[in-house]
Amino acid sequence: MTRATERQPAPPARPDRAAMSENETAIRERIDSLAEAIRNKSLDQVLTHYSPDVFVYDLLPPLEVRGVAKYRHNFEKWFATMAGRIHYEMLDVTISADNTHAFVHCLSHVTGARSGGGRADYWVRVTSGWRKVEGHWLIAHEHISMPTMM
Repeated sequence: MTRATERQPAPPARPDRAAMSENETAIRERIDSLAEAIRNKSLDQVLTHYSPDVFVYDLLPPLEVRGVAKYRHNFEKWFATMAGRIHYEMLDVTISADNTHAFVHCLSHVTGARSGGGRADYWVRVTSGWRKVEGHWLIAHEHISMPTMM
């Protein structure tokens, strides 16, 4: 029997962007951009994906974060624990969008070398609420959790 954190989903097929709505396509591009910024540990680029008043439930303390300036500290702490580039894959990405709001959820697999030695290899669940602000999609709410065996 495998633990939930050891789930190995098959790599998903890339969505057919022609079949996606214009909003879903724009959000998919933002998601891809966010994932690449995380992989490169590009803090300023990561934060461009979040609204100034973002509300986050995160893995790292504080568990409840209000505002992008405070959320920046969580990314700084996380990036400092990783040596070099982060391998970050977003799997099973689901997008539901209208013209002003969207929901996105996925499983994300994080691997890479840890700054203090050893390797990171874990899964997180990500659910985010997006809001279209002046024509740009920004994350207004994010909830990140890690599967555990109770």
